Amino acid sequence: MAVEFSEYKGNKLIVLKRVDDDKYPFSFGKNKAKLIVENFEDIKKFAEEE
Repeated sequence: MAVEFSEYKGNKLIVLKRVDDDKYPFSFGKNKAKLIVENFEDIKKFAEEE
């Protein structure tokens, strides 16, 4: 997994990649990052469901 930081229209982004040359990385800004942090436990439960 690779974590990078980028910028889009002057806004900071975090970019998550499964591998260094991931064709479709997952990126988001600070507002979504805060939302993810606030709801981490529910997101974790969702990810662990079968």
